[in-house]
Amino acid sequence: MLLTASIGSGHIKATEAIEEALREILPQADITTVDFMSRQTSWVHWLMKKIYLIMLDFVPNLYDVFYKISGGASGGSLAQSAFAVIMQPVADRIIRAAAPDVVICTHPFPEGAASLWKKRHDSPLPLVVVMTDYSLHQIWLYPRVEAYFMATEAMRQEMIAKAFSGARLHAAGIPVDMSLQGLPGKAALRDAYGLPQNNPVILLMGGGLGLGGIKETLLELEKIPQPLTLLVIAGRNERLLEEVRKCATQYHHLVKVWGFTDKAHELMGAADLLITKPGALTISEAFVLGLPMLLHDPIPGPEMENAVYATKHGAAVWLHPGEKLAPAVQELLAGDCLKRMSVKAGDCARPAAAMEIAHCIAAMLAGKK
Repeated sequence: MLLTASIGSGHIKATEAIEEALREILPQADITTVDFMSRQTSWVHWLMKKIYLIMLDFVPNLYDVFYKISGGASGGSLAQSAFAVIMQPVADRIIRAAAPDVVICTHPFPEGAASLWKKRHDSPLPLVVVMTDYSLHQIWLYPRVEAYFMATEAMRQEMIAKAFSGARLHAAGIPVDMSLQGLPGKAALRDAYGLPQNNPVILLMGGGLGLGGIKETLLELEKIPQPLTLLVIAGRNERLLEEVRKCATQYHHLVKVWGFTDKAHELMGAADLLITKPGALTISEAFVLGLPMLLHDPIPGPEMENAVYATKHGAAVWLHPGEKLAPAVQELLAGDCLKRMSVKAGDCARPAAAMEIAHCIAAMLAGKK
């Protein structure tokens, strides 16, 4: 059983990648995926998610405060206990109904609920956690977890320093869709989407929710005299989709826009530069594709840590508040800057993360027999 949470699209995409890998190596397995924050699962959880999203829109600094407080040992334990107690009854219902051989969590909320369920029922049910950030945070750290998978070796060493058993810790990387490795080349993808071969292609993404000031970014890019091809993925943000469609004809650049689409990977493969919020899954996919990034408007907390990681490794430039976007893009398009960033992105890539995680889980299940 895979337990995830539809807060943005990253946790869902990581879960889908793991499920795909598990189905490949365990074709006879009965695999169930549950969105812990969907209305079908729990209207209370769904309401919590709605409040969270409203909080991000109106008071992002409040989340920053929560993130920092919950990152400490005392504050983190209090927050973890509160969420686990609230959500444990739903975990109880789901686990009893499915009677799984292993539970895999890609979000800390179902992880906490499952950990508490194991404690209350004195259960040996294996609990596996796949972290979807590039930094370690207390909210992911629960007892009664048989295996942790994380993005980097530095995170693994940090957990060892916190007295976690090294045998249970795996720096496999963040799981991404395995099809990324089989995409056609950039020129073929541009032909497929009717894009000019010679103009720089810039992709604008704001995650599944279409966040990140995409309309304002387009206005800034309009200041660049060099002809550009601008690809926009608005996600489920219907208002943004319509606004971009209306404005597209007014730009001197070629602008193409999509709503929520399953073609994002192909559009990433066709691009020279990605302008986006630093979601961990988006960054991980860009690494695999060798796609340089210009990062802006991170959600306070984990996205800021993701931005730090990508820029520290030379795969991205982080545009801080007050810095002008158009000059930054022009600088990136000059010389061989993007080529060097593409190499750095590839150095960070972990394309086989999902399969590595799946093989470890398969070995765990084999050991139970």
